[in-house]
Amino acid sequence: MSLKVPKANNIQLFKDGYKHLQGLEDAVLRNIQAISELSDLVRTSFGPNGRNKLLINHLGRLFVTSDAATIIREIEVVHPAAKLIVMASQAQESEMGDATNTVIILAGELLKKAENLLIMGLHPSEIIQGYELACKKALAELENLSTSSLPSPFTQSSLAEALKPAIASKQYGFEDTLSALVSEAALAVMPKNPKNFNVDNVRVVKIMGGNLAGSRVVQGMVFGREPEGNIKKVTKAKVAVFTSALDIAQTETKGTVLIKNADEMLNFTRGEEKQLEKIFKEIADSGVKVIIAGSSVGELALHYLNRFNIAVLKVLSKFDLRRVSRVVNATPLARIGAPTPEEAGYIDVFETTEIGGDRVTVLRQLGEGEEGYDGKAEKTRTATIVLRGATANHLDDLERAIDDGANVIKSLLKDPRLVPGAGATELELGKRVDAYGSGLKGLAQHAVKRYATALEVIPRTLAENALGGAEGNEVLSRLWAKHEQKGGEAWGVDVEAEQDGTLQATDYKILDSLAAKSWAIKLATEAAVSVLSVDSIIMSKPAGGPKVPQQAGNWDEDD
Repeated sequence: MSLKVPKANNIQLFKDGYKHLQGLEDAVLRNIQAISELSDLVRTSFGPNGRNKLLINHLGRLFVTSDAATIIREIEVVHPAAKLIVMASQAQESEMGDATNTVIILAGELLKKAENLLIMGLHPSEIIQGYELACKKALAELENLSTSSLPSPFTQSSLAEALKPAIASKQYGFEDTLSALVSEAALAVMPKNPKNFNVDNVRVVKIMGGNLAGSRVVQGMVFGREPEGNIKKVTKAKVAVFTSALDIAQTETKGTVLIKNADEMLNFTRGEEKQLEKIFKEIADSGVKVIIAGSSVGELALHYLNRFNIAVLKVLSKFDLRRVSRVVNATPLARIGAPTPEEAGYIDVFETTEIGGDRVTVLRQLGEGEEGYDGKAEKTRTATIVLRGATANHLDDLERAIDDGANVIKSLLKDPRLVPGAGATELELGKRVDAYGSGLKGLAQHAVKRYATALEVIPRTLAENALGGAEGNEVLSRLWAKHEQKGGEAWGVDVEAEQDGTLQATDYKILDSLAAKSWAIKLATEAAVSVLSVDSIIMSKPAGGPKVPQQAGNWDEDD
């Protein structure tokens, strides 16, 4: 007779304070619930009629935006599974700069559909297998859905057309103005090989007041401050860029000077002045008319600069200093002294203008057609969009829309293919993946069919945000009917509901980048599969340290 050894029921595997959740109920379904909440949060912000979110981050800064990338960056998500989805959406942001919301919504919907299958008794590995098959099929079918591509060589109107849908999803109603501004700025800095287009070369300067119609593109850089000295305008000038302070060098150690008579007292500071004058005279003799200083400008230095008629502009951001160096083609110098001809840059116009009551400094190269243009100057390397608007929050949101627009241009230059927008592509993919699932054997077919219904979340969300939930269902059933007909691939959601809530996306020029869609589907599926493959969560106790004392009022206020 075998001896039954009693089991100890409290074996301690981890230290005190550890949390260990495992099994279907505790780990998988909990994760799915957390991600569903996150995707429902940003789902209402999707599409042209998406609602804004009012966020206040940990520093007390206020954001009013419907941009999913900003929302998830500013809310600190702590749930480990939801963080996976956030990472997938950040990967989409860095790769494409657009369709971040699509990733979160699609991943959330895929997991909601998987939840039903798990409760019915399917094993996660079978769902994962089905999702991967469906993803492969969807990406293969996506290649066949491209209806047109960006015409080459690029014109401002063709670029603006391609940008409109992306900008309309952030700033509905302003898409015509904004896409014209972005395409003009992008063409101004387009390199000879368009694949080398750098988004960083399209800058934005926000000036409060006026309205969006007063915005314009300046070929060059615009700074929201005046030059330091008396010289406010210079044309066709040599430029020197210094990263150091324009001031008398201070010694590191303290020295004691013994003064014996009145003459020594009078001559004491004169040596310093002569030294500084000599330096600035050398700079003036080398032909430099404009100095860009990366740090402070001393009073004595300013006196000599005014005397030698040299304009000086203070640029405190080191990133802006690099950009200025790129615009004027100069080398930033760490010491004060005359630059060599190779180190000095050149600018056609350095001027101070007034925009809506704010004085700004503009550094730009002359363009074709302007008087004084000789055709020799190279194309400007930076274009700045000067944005006008009533409130700081609105200007920030406009800047985010412009940033998305510039990123769409970059992705279209790599891959110019376009697919129908307005949810048409996702619905057609859903239809084709569903048909593919019907022909499969085994349990994976259930997951493939669920994947197909999950894809329909994109047109459904567009319709619900624009027309309300009940009408959204109606629109979706009409779309399914139209997609079943021959040649119905391009039917999408009409957010303005002019007829029956559906429209031919290609006729209305609502087109999306194929590459952005393909990345979004890939990343959303990968994120959903990662979450489904987790079966237990082990969380250690947070490291305990002394708590940061909460101060009354702001830490920066002097009491």
